[in-house]
Amino acid sequence: PPTLGEFAQQFGGSYLSTEGALWRTLKLLVTRPGALTREYLAGRRRHYVLPLRLYLTASVVALVALRLASSGAAIELPPETAAELARAGKNELVIALGGDQGPRLGLANGKFYCERLPAALCHHFQRKRDLDPKAMSRELERASERFVGHWGTAMFLLVPMFALWCKLAWLARRLRYTEHLVYALHLHAVWFAPIAVAQVPLPPFKPVALLA
Repeated sequence: PPTLGEFAQQFGGSYLSTEGALWRTLKLLVTRPGALTREYLAGRRRHYVLPLRLYLTASVVALVALRLASSGAAIELPPETAAELARAGKNELVIALGGDQGPRLGLANGKFYCERLPAALCHHFQRKRDLDPKAMSRELERASERFVGHWGTAMFLLVPMFALWCKLAWLARRLRYTEHLVYALHLHAVWFAPIAVAQVPLPPFKPVALLA
């Protein structure tokens, strides 16, 4: 069996070598991202990282960087502010959807009611309304973590939708959907790269990344 060093070299040597596909891809991604898409569509694919792998790598690095940066940036509310937010849910309130015959939810005499809505949805609204000040603080402290977690999933689902909109916008060019998908993967990889760099806690990195 190989040693750990040999295994690491076999696994990442060609990928991380100075002449490898990763560095050629990153160079084009930073300097001429459009050329990277054109190279792939022209059939010159063996010298570059494949679009889906590139996107997944960039997105994972960006999400890990965001999670590390947001882990120490919890929202801390003063007790009186959290209590005020909790009391705001105790007031009289009515939300009507679709007129008098549509779904309704609200508060009457301090009691929550929910009509013509699925039971699970009514339970969700009631649970949010019944939060005490401490629970409200915990919910807000976890907001940044939830944002990062949901954002990664949302972006992964939105990339193929973005490609579909590109297909419709440039329908006259008669390009295949997969060609627009390659463009979408490269474009989103370009966006993820400065997001990851912006999380570096040093002064020069964030403004340069945001400008990029």
